[in-house]
Amino acid sequence: MADDLLSQQGHGDYDASSIEVLEGLEPVRKRPGMYIGGTDERALHHMAAEVLDNAMDEAVAGHASRIEMELHADGALTIRDNGRGIPVDPHPKFPEKSALEVILCTLHAGGKFSGKAYQTSGGLHGVGASVVNALSDTMTVQVARNKVLHEQRFARGKPQGPVEEVGAAPNRRGTTVTFHPDAEIFGAARFKPARLFALARSKAYLFSGVEIRWKSNVDDGETPAEATFRFPGGLADYLAERLEGATTYSERPFAGKVDFEERFGRPGKVEWAINWTPARDGFVQSYCNTVPTPEGGTHEQGFWAAILKGIRAYGELANNKKAAQITREDLMGGGCALVSCFIREPEFVGQTKDRLATAEAAKLVEGAVRDHFDNWLAADPKSAGAILDFLVLRAEERQRRKQEKETARKSATRKLRLPGKLVDCTANAREGTELFIVEGDSAGGSAKAARERRTQALLPLRGKILNVLGAASSKLGQNAEINDLSQALGVGLGTKFRLDDLRYEKVIIMTDADVDGAHIASLLMTFFFSQMRPLIDHGHLYLACPPLYRLTQGAKRVYALDDAEREAWMQTGLGGKGRIEVSRFKGLGEMDAKDLKETTMDPASRRLIRVTIDDDEPGETGDLVERLMGKKPELRFQYISENARFVEELDV
Repeated sequence: MADDLLSQQGHGDYDASSIEVLEGLEPVRKRPGMYIGGTDERALHHMAAEVLDNAMDEAVAGHASRIEMELHADGALTIRDNGRGIPVDPHPKFPEKSALEVILCTLHAGGKFSGKAYQTSGGLHGVGASVVNALSDTMTVQVARNKVLHEQRFARGKPQGPVEEVGAAPNRRGTTVTFHPDAEIFGAARFKPARLFALARSKAYLFSGVEIRWKSNVDDGETPAEATFRFPGGLADYLAERLEGATTYSERPFAGKVDFEERFGRPGKVEWAINWTPARDGFVQSYCNTVPTPEGGTHEQGFWAAILKGIRAYGELANNKKAAQITREDLMGGGCALVSCFIREPEFVGQTKDRLATAEAAKLVEGAVRDHFDNWLAADPKSAGAILDFLVLRAEERQRRKQEKETARKSATRKLRLPGKLVDCTANAREGTELFIVEGDSAGGSAKAARERRTQALLPLRGKILNVLGAASSKLGQNAEINDLSQALGVGLGTKFRLDDLRYEKVIIMTDADVDGAHIASLLMTFFFSQMRPLIDHGHLYLACPPLYRLTQGAKRVYALDDAEREAWMQTGLGGKGRIEVSRFKGLGEMDAKDLKETTMDPASRRLIRVTIDDDEPGETGDLVERLMGKKPELRFQYISENARFVEELDV
């Protein structure tokens, strides 16, 4: 009955003319990393998320109430919705092709650019469906529309025939996509039932108006074969599940939902849930248009701004002068938060949408959350007082440790100022400081001249650091490089590590852009992962990106990270006069201070990569590190054998 009612509406503003075409599909198979972030297991599951996002967009727009996800025994995945169905009539600009074929075979083709077919959507760039098609060895799409079932088949992004009518569909509507990831791209990687199950469940939490049905024909021993998800309580239900059994400072979480249209006259909405607990570290999970944003962004900034201003204002009303000292860091220490916003035409950083960049989102979210938080605190003085006391204690502890750290820095600097060892910065506070870990005294000499003395410190390493996974624990304490590193950072190893003792805000691995440099960087990352894991979890570890080439043309000078970037500059030119001269840097020690500062050390012009760990499957990272860096060479050999065919270039 619901399907019949839905079929009566929504077609007038969503037909072939809604689909806009921006460019072709050819680059996807050659450079899949540009579109889904790589060819590993995470990228594979990103394909599932792209197709699911399209179905969720139909639900959020009010055209679908049910989504089905089925994992098949052969590794294929089917996602079905009861929405309007992808248009199958001829496309106005390409009358020889259906709109369905244009969507699935053309990059940046979709109904989400103009905003006419969708007010908000997760599939912003119009690349999701076409990229999944390009990276699948087979894809079949069925569309039930106007009581007729249509079907079209594809292989590696190419249609295997036109869209065809395959039967009547009097009681069915929507789109069904079945795709099988291409082994030429993803190797031995396969969909994991547990990961897909978690993805389906989280989407149901994010939009309370949808029912998601799960079915798996792959038995992993832990994931249910069938399940149905529907959560009327939305994020409040999600947070209750995450904090089940934990002691919290409030019996009820601060949770709510605000429609931007009603409040500000703008399309979209925000939903949130937060509580504080002494039982575990805090966390924040944010989403935009149901797409996870693991690196946060403007919607998170707006949310925390509202919470911070609200708790400070409550402290002032309660005559607690120490409330003014509370910072966002204190709020997040024991704060467990979920934030989900829906906005029109969101801007993301990166194709995989890890961070929201829409400036307006910060103001909309802050304005929506602030009044509700003030009212929530006033309505429950007992909980508000407990939360305020907890946050004031955290602020006092933070300030105390900061003072201790400033004292410790001075004494540690005296102990570590040895030839070829730590060259410290002059700032006493941790905020804004950086420690560059460099290879040898040669690179250290250039870096010393290029650094900003107040905030940038250097620690040269002599040779390659010990592989901590291949060494006995007794060797760790005897290794000079590890001792220097631990002492420079001000922290202990393993269970003795305390994040509050860290003496620098950023720890930057700066090695040569060659095979040896990559090996040293991998050894250092292995060390931090196994001995100082919280340093990575809290976003303090980075990789510098020194260039391989310097190109000059007359008075013009640019740098290239790799061969591809060099070739791009060679083709476009630098804008100077004469021929282009190319210099290759064999190492950081060969770069003069001006080159090194401009390309690698100056925050205004450098490029940094933050080292992160995939939150979806935390155990997988440990397994991979053990395979590649552990004591068993046969595991390394197996991994190389499985993945060597995906290597496009070797720099040896």
